[in-house]
Amino acid sequence: MKKIFAFILVLLMATGLLSGCHGSRGTAAFVIPESFDTSKEYEITFWAKNDTNKTQTQIYEKAIRDFESMYPNVHVNMRLYTDYGKIYNDVITNIATQTTPNVCITYPDHIATYMTGSNVVVPLDELFTNEKYGLGGAELKYEGPMLDEMVPEFLEECAFNGDGVHYAVPYMRSTEALYINKDYVEQLGYELPDIVTWDFIWEVADKAAEKNADGTYKLNGQNVMIPFIYKSTDNMMIQMLKQLNAGYSTAEGEVLIFNDETRKILETVAEHVKNGAFSTFKISSYPANFLNAGQCVFAVDSTAGSTWMGSEAPLSDIAPDKYVKFETAVRPVPQYDPEHPKMISQGPSICIFNKADPQEVLASWLFTQYLLSDDVQIAYAGTEGYVPVTLKAQQNPQYQEYLSDPDQYEVKLAATQLLIDHTGDTFVTPVFNGSTSLRDAAGQLIESTAKSVRRKETVDDAYFEKLYKDTTSLYRLDQLQTRQSKVEGDSLGKLPSTAVKLIAALVCAWVLIGAYSLYEWLKKKRVKKS
Repeated sequence: MKKIFAFILVLLMATGLLSGCHGSRGTAAFVIPESFDTSKEYEITFWAKNDTNKTQTQIYEKAIRDFESMYPNVHVNMRLYTDYGKIYNDVITNIATQTTPNVCITYPDHIATYMTGSNVVVPLDELFTNEKYGLGGAELKYEGPMLDEMVPEFLEECAFNGDGVHYAVPYMRSTEALYINKDYVEQLGYELPDIVTWDFIWEVADKAAEKNADGTYKLNGQNVMIPFIYKSTDNMMIQMLKQLNAGYSTAEGEVLIFNDETRKILETVAEHVKNGAFSTFKISSYPANFLNAGQCVFAVDSTAGSTWMGSEAPLSDIAPDKYVKFETAVRPVPQYDPEHPKMISQGPSICIFNKADPQEVLASWLFTQYLLSDDVQIAYAGTEGYVPVTLKAQQNPQYQEYLSDPDQYEVKLAATQLLIDHTGDTFVTPVFNGSTSLRDAAGQLIESTAKSVRRKETVDDAYFEKLYKDTTSLYRLDQLQTRQSKVEGDSLGKLPSTAVKLIAALVCAWVLIGAYSLYEWLKKKRVKKS
């Protein structure tokens, strides 16, 4: 027995060494410090996305200056990206070397992949309710939102991974809107409804595609007319399936998109591409460019891009002499059931990456929370058609005044109000490791079908069978369920990996003890018989 116990001791010591090795590669779960240490200096990195909107950059810079003036021991270094995909790729690369940023503006689909590493992303629920430093906490040096002042639908979007835990906070929210040349619709003999149906869209678009004998279009007299252009075809497919109550995916990562309703959607797309009534951003270019030049009737784009849409848009990529004057109407995206509209909720969220020093993580949380303050939320929302993610900011008299300001671009205000009015009609897709791939595949189904029709390929049963197979292979959709199951299995009920190793070692030790005891008992029994 002495030998057995000595063996167990060695085994447990080895387990400790394994845990130590793991700790050098990973980071212990974050525990909230009792207080924030203002005597030490902390340097945190903040990764954010910005295209060419200098005003947004200036808002970030001002937020950093204001925050640092309140917390002079915290220094925030900002790195701007032009694309969320580049942020995602850099984070994935840096996880392996433990050089992730402290604070990152990103999307839940991306965060789900970040979380496949042990304790990489900080769960936020305990921080939300911390009396000192939580949402509206007593020790904050600024006035942030209380937990019940967050827009509940937007906050709920940041709870995923199947455990109900929040791994992010929303930063800004938008949805998609249908931007319409109302003059063209009426010129074609139609009256624009408050909520446009898919049948209405396709009927008007087909009529707008009619040509004169000389090849010009009857509607605008030009050589170019794309009646209906959709910017994000992944959102198009996802929303159409949601409106039809058709399958897309489960929260566990099961792929349901290859169903009969998807096939019908693609057949409809093929029909209207053939008629010259429909195209996409990837095929033709930005919808705003065609809409503003009088070469488009319906354009679907984000409400966050509303400053680019319309004949008087303050932002545009076309020459001033290409503008065509028209009345721009803003409506929800097309619906199958206008009595029960459904539209996607989108927009960036903020996650915090775990670090070895809990004080550094707390500093990151304090900065993240400041980005939810009225000053930042209202200023940023005013740059485009975003909506603040807090009820506190939305109800602020300053923001209410902005929504009724006649000097603001009316299309931007209409797009903003659309989301405020329809927040309860929004939805998000399930988030899991690989959900980004499924989203990309959803759009690719439409893009591939449209391109095939333009190339005059035959679109029939054999075509769709091959399309589904090729899309599954391209985005490795057949591996999603297996990948998700592996992640869940590895987590073993969300226990830290060191704990899993310790439990495994103890189980092995007791098995050995049992085996040795059985051996000794059998040995003594044989001796007695002899």
